[in-house]
Amino acid sequence: MSISKNARRKVARKPLARLPLAMAVCIACHPGLLLAQDAAQQEPPAQQQRTATLETVTVTAQKREENLQKVPISIQAVDTQTLEQHQVANFKDYVKLLPSVTFGTAGGGVFSGPGFLQVYMRGVASGGDGNHSGSQPSVGVYLDEQPITTITGALDVHMYDIARVEALAGPQGTLYGASSQAGTLRIITNKPDASEFDASVATEVSITEGGGLGHVLEGMVNVPIRDDVAVRVVGWNRHDAGYVDNVWGTRTFPTSGIVQENGLLAQNDYNQATATGARVALKWDINEDWSITPMIMGQKQTATGSTGWDPSVGEFAVNHAYPESSKDSWMQTALTVQGKVGNFDVTYAFGHLKRDVDSEADYSDYGFWYDTLHGYGEYFYDDDGALVNPSQYILAKDEYRMTSHELRIASPAENRLRFVGGVFWQEHEHDIEQRYKIDSLASILEVGGWEDTIWLTEQDRKDQDEAVFGELTFDITDAWSVTAGGRWFRAENSLKGFYGFGIGYSDGGDPPYGEGACVAFYGPDRANWVPYEGAPCLVNDRQVKESGSLGRFNVTWDISDTKMLYATYSEGYRPGGINRRGSVPPYQSDYLKNYELGWKSTWLDNRLAFNGAVFHQTWDDFQFSYLGANGLTEIRNAAKAQIDGLEAELQWAVSYNFMLTGGLAWYDAELSEDYCGYGDAANNPISFCPPGSMNPTTGEVNEIGPLAVAGDRLPITPRFKGNLTGRYTWDVGAYEWYAQGAVFHVGDRQTDLRDLERGVLGSDFDFGPYQRLDSYTTLDLSAGLQRGAWKLDFFIHNATDEVTELAKFAECNIGTCGAQPYTVSTPPRTFGVRWSRDF
Repeated sequence: MSISKNARRKVARKPLARLPLAMAVCIACHPGLLLAQDAAQQEPPAQQQRTATLETVTVTAQKREENLQKVPISIQAVDTQTLEQHQVANFKDYVKLLPSVTFGTAGGGVFSGPGFLQVYMRGVASGGDGNHSGSQPSVGVYLDEQPITTITGALDVHMYDIARVEALAGPQGTLYGASSQAGTLRIITNKPDASEFDASVATEVSITEGGGLGHVLEGMVNVPIRDDVAVRVVGWNRHDAGYVDNVWGTRTFPTSGIVQENGLLAQNDYNQATATGARVALKWDINEDWSITPMIMGQKQTATGSTGWDPSVGEFAVNHAYPESSKDSWMQTALTVQGKVGNFDVTYAFGHLKRDVDSEADYSDYGFWYDTLHGYGEYFYDDDGALVNPSQYILAKDEYRMTSHELRIASPAENRLRFVGGVFWQEHEHDIEQRYKIDSLASILEVGGWEDTIWLTEQDRKDQDEAVFGELTFDITDAWSVTAGGRWFRAENSLKGFYGFGIGYSDGGDPPYGEGACVAFYGPDRANWVPYEGAPCLVNDRQVKESGSLGRFNVTWDISDTKMLYATYSEGYRPGGINRRGSVPPYQSDYLKNYELGWKSTWLDNRLAFNGAVFHQTWDDFQFSYLGANGLTEIRNAAKAQIDGLEAELQWAVSYNFMLTGGLAWYDAELSEDYCGYGDAANNPISFCPPGSMNPTTGEVNEIGPLAVAGDRLPITPRFKGNLTGRYTWDVGAYEWYAQGAVFHVGDRQTDLRDLERGVLGSDFDFGPYQRLDSYTTLDLSAGLQRGAWKLDFFIHNATDEVTELAKFAECNIGTCGAQPYTVSTPPRTFGVRWSRDF
């Protein structure tokens, strides 16, 4: 069935394959298309002729309201209108519009559904697996004033009734702290408005070629309760169509000859997702100076299947025998108080995020490839001694609790000498439970008290951050100003709990883990073991603390009211932390230094805006996460890297009817020292390790030399990413019509830092295809009409039906499972219609 379906898809792609070229030729060769507005703009003499101009965009990236064109940092803002014009519903939709932002799969790729994405900016990516015991993210994600960054991945916030998305590229360490090492994403919601009643509703239906039906229902109402109080309620239900098939198939395990088949789970359109959520906000203007805005936003998202597909099975197809799903429920409670003390603006922001994720994942590849390569299957049997299917599947529960407080004060923006500063405190707790199960497993092989569980992780992780921050700006003249800023911080990371095998597989280890550690710590009598949250005992209890400071310095030259140049030095960092494997020492914090020259400019009587920046970044002792033995994440500091880049953004009102917008980013990100994969006795990374040298921590001889060499390209980020959108509008009677085309290009990428995994050093399998992500170009088309308060939109996403490579992963260590990689792709060509109405 999958073969015929794939054949139909390949045939269906051909008619639209030349569409981008045809559109470009038509626009270039048909001047009437661009001049058609002359007729449409003919108005009665009493009416004023309409003129083309760009709207002013207000941002709050520097903790105060400012005109985007006056902010001397590299920032891109995607406003409400742009979000609506591109039918943006979630993270993957708006990240296409942000050239400086890329992403990868989290959790080691075991479950690659929505809400499990790692966000990167400006090439600052090492290819870490995003495991719960991994490094903190390098990009901070904020919902209004409150951070919503979790270890496993960014929240998949539904993008309705959103004022704008701000992407702050480069280190934002002084104002945003630890998780903004490479940049910050801010989702700004529309706030309650007591001046008038407002409401809107929208519905959307779509069909994915070779897949299923999707829909969106969403609505908003803004109700003034009295002159100084208003409430805003937003709700949505979104169903994302599936397009990956779980096809029927069998798999024979070589040791036992057991045949596994997936008939009970085989189905088309396997990877569906449904999200239902709401946002309720109230704003009370206590007086002219003070206001208070509490908000609650929550979403429950259920997903089945996996967006990753197996090329060995077929295009957009897998052969999985165990259930795959996630239930991701989160609620963000926020409180923002704003006011004045004298002439100073005071802001207090409180946030509390509660996120619970229950997931199940097929882990059959782990059992099959270990059996194929190492005879793994002979170790798994039932209580009668008969061999069983060694396939594993994972049942996981993740509970996140994050609380933050920020209090800051800002002097009047019009002062020649002005400042913004404050204090910040955040605590992030993550309760982790992961059961790796094998059906019918003998009780002697189980983790005690956990049926059929070959491996158990029951741990608690806590990350805490405290900081004092501030920036001071002085206008030397009307044209020149300087800014200096700093952040002084203290950070703590702790990890405690149980991880490992049952007593049947635990020989203790050095240091011991699993039930072998229980024996080592408490003796062989289970009655003497001290349980930890239902696990047999406490195996690991460690913490690290650190403190330090970050700096920023900026010089701005306002050449004129419409043109600016700036130069910036800024720093960002990520805290160090605990490695789960006791034999691996803690990893150290890593620092990013940024040297940047940028410009902001408008031309042609505010019809053309052209902004950009060039920069050089050095990344010292950067943290690299990877799956080691037994699938345990290990984090090592990996010497140094450097990233040189160019970012640019264009907005051009060609005429009143035709708007052209676009952006691009070019990066040269590479290692500047060799990566050996180990450090000295103090865990400082070693960058000189030719073949025959000795690992000082283990005493073993290094037979292959460095795992990656200076000049190797950093993973995840393409050298080039860009987008271009053209939108043409015209009037026909009482109707306003439009046609829009948007092209998105992402260059080729690597998925891993290490040469062995890239296939450079050779191995039993060629991992080159696993490591390479091909470049791709996609096209979105839309057209529609509007009359008064209602709009009707027709759209085609991925109109050329490009099979893209967004990410690749294997279910376990690449040295074992690398022969069976999975590809995450853009959904196939999707047709949709959307109707919306304002009241």
